[in-house]
Amino acid sequence: METARLLLNRSVIVRLLGVGALLLVLAGIGVQLSRYLLGRDHLLGLLSLDSEANIPTFFSALLLTIAALLLAVIAALAAQMKKPDRSKWAILSVGFLIMAVDETASIHERFIHPIRELLGNESLGVFYYAWIIPGILLVLALGLFFLGFVWRLPATTRSTIILAATLYLAGAIGIEMIGGVYDETYGDANLTYAMIAAVEEGLEMAGLIVFLYALLGYMADTYDEVALRFVRKDARGESRTGSP
Repeated sequence: METARLLLNRSVIVRLLGVGALLLVLAGIGVQLSRYLLGRDHLLGLLSLDSEANIPTFFSALLLTIAALLLAVIAALAAQMKKPDRSKWAILSVGFLIMAVDETASIHERFIHPIRELLGNESLGVFYYAWIIPGILLVLALGLFFLGFVWRLPATTRSTIILAATLYLAGAIGIEMIGGVYDETYGDANLTYAMIAAVEEGLEMAGLIVFLYALLGYMADTYDEVALRFVRKDARGESRTGSP
């Protein structure tokens, strides 16, 4: 039985994802400039950074899905070695998978109008995109829940994950709040709002890529090499693993 070995180069993977993200952000800015300065919007639906179900959206969902898979692998390895924080890795994996689904379905945006109605629908300012309110509460709750876990991580992994979270939340909540203020005052059909959306999406992508860099680094430092074996059944129906 032949054994194949797949080598993952963290720097190459992150560099490719970073170049992809940069190109998508630049393309998103380009189509908005073409729309508002030249009156052409042929590729707007495919590349706009403030639209749904297009290439940038699916790229972000891909980043979240990769993160969920890496977290699941780490959780499985931690469980196999009976490490104390194995449940935290598993919870993070499920959380990122939910985020990936939300990225494509925009589930969080369905909370905007009901919460606006509760707040009176007038002069909401930074809470114009009202999903931010439960979003901030959820972030604070998760921060407290994972505080000890993050603190127990190796120093390099911990600092990189904190940087990733800072970048992502700066875009997903910080810039989103600025965009909400601008949208409430001037609307979202203008070039300025499009540039705010570009900054938001760029920060989110950057945060996710830095997070992937942290996870790959943690796996390399902690496990060095991970073996993958496929289970097959023999003629009697008994499960057997391939030869190492």
